Amino acid sequence: MAHALRLAERGLFTTQPNPRVGCVIAHGERVVGQGWHQRAGQPHAEVYALREAGEQARGATAYVTLEPCAHHGRTPPCADALIAAGVGRVVIAAEDPFPQVAGKGMEKLCAAGIAVESGLMRDAARAINIGFFSRIERHRPWVRVKLAMSLDGRTALANGASTWITGEAARADVQRWRARSSAILTGVGTVLADNPQLTVRLTPSPTCSREGLGWDEANFAASSSNTTPALSCEQGRGQALAPVPPLRVVLDRRLRTPAGSHILDGQTPTLLLHAADATFPDDRFTHVECAAVAERGDALDLSAVLTMLAKRDCSELHVEAGPTLCGALFAAGLVDELLLYVAPVMLGDAARPLLHLPALTDMAARWHLHVIDQRQVGVDWRIRLRPQA
Repeated sequence: MAHALRLAERGLFTTQPNPRVGCVIAHGERVVGQGWHQRAGQPHAEVYALREAGEQARGATAYVTLEPCAHHGRTPPCADALIAAGVGRVVIAAEDPFPQVAGKGMEKLCAAGIAVESGLMRDAARAINIGFFSRIERHRPWVRVKLAMSLDGRTALANGASTWITGEAARADVQRWRARSSAILTGVGTVLADNPQLTVRLTPSPTCSREGLGWDEANFAASSSNTTPALSCEQGRGQALAPVPPLRVVLDRRLRTPAGSHILDGQTPTLLLHAADATFPDDRFTHVECAAVAERGDALDLSAVLTMLAKRDCSELHVEAGPTLCGALFAAGLVDELLLYVAPVMLGDAARPLLHLPALTDMAARWHLHVIDQRQVGVDWRIRLRPQA
């Protein structure tokens, strides 16, 4: 199952909006087939593994990181494929909460006389698809806020200059977090100040890495192993799988995004969210989608924004915004994870703060977070934190 999980991680940048899934078929400790899901609409992990196993799948055990599907979508049910191949046992890491699957895959396998077990390495399997589970179970994406700051907790000079607080390695690392996301969110203030592109800029390697991902960033997944065997030619050796471009989302309540902004260039799918009574100034928004969203006070309703994105199959939402929007997400209890880059520099008291949060009068009201990972990235430090329940 650990090997199946490493296979699933190979789809980290490419399976959106589908979950990342890996499958290993084995007789005892002898692996006869392996596969991973690459892209929505293409074969699932079980199908690739069964093709590689061939007749050796009969009587074997299939280790799958997510419950096999039992319905006809863009591909046939994987439960049917496992039954037809004659596997004797299926071990599942995590049950699939998607309503069209949700236990039906296991029921179909059991009805065919196949021994089924579930729960092996469940937490690790859910972690790989943390956004998928959030979208299905909580009806909103997993919200990951990325911030970069100096040692004295500042994000930009008083005049707004922030290029660059962190080093090249940290900026490259951010691109990989973007690549695994369904959407990248920012506010119009950031658009006005920085004119960001909000795209994924990764360089494909000429040939596949030995992990089979096809990108120099194949080792990005924290639990990937350099000893994972390469996949069969059928699953992409010699190909470079481009990430699925995340949706760019801009909160622009009064449609103030200026003409000529990068986010209006039509180069990647873009959604501008605005107030229902906002006035369109001209035809500058021709190449992007605009949608009205409910307001709360003098701002867009952030909960409504997340609900809308979940309905658009957004699983992991990567936020790159200023202290006002990021602070509002924190204050509303909508941040699931903080991706914080700390640079060994000082910007001084006049520089801009990390977040705008409500003033506290009691230390008991302070925001508590716990560190889940910290590591050096070039000259900087990356700290991942999550709010304590």
